[in-house]
Amino acid sequence: MSKGDEESTAFAPRYDDHGLIPAIVTDAKDGSVVMLAYMNAEALRLTLETGEAHYWSRSRRELWRKGATSGDTQKVIDIRLDCDQDTVLLSVAMAGRGVACHTGRHSCFYRRVTPSPQGYRLEII
Repeated sequence: MSKGDEESTAFAPRYDDHGLIPAIVTDAKDGSVVMLAYMNAEALRLTLETGEAHYWSRSRRELWRKGATSGDTQKVIDIRLDCDQDTVLLSVAMAGRGVACHTGRHSCFYRRVTPSPQGYRLEII
């Protein structure tokens, strides 16, 4: 990709070989990263059209709207693409319990890697 492409205003998301693009999701309230998910073209289209976050589940191999079963929906406040247009950044207002993680936590990133005598371990924070 040339510098000219990086400055282009043409919307041209770049999906990987599986037709997916990573989506980093932040809480619009405080800017914290709450999850990383993947979108296919349909999930991105639905997100743009409805203003609610839609993703592609790699494990279930299906489209899903965040909060469809839990009620913990994500209203899109801002959506951006990185310089290569191969990563999406969503800023969302979280409804329901205000959680992003299926464990009921605010963020999926609740385990810190810490050194231990045996190498490394995870600390729940």
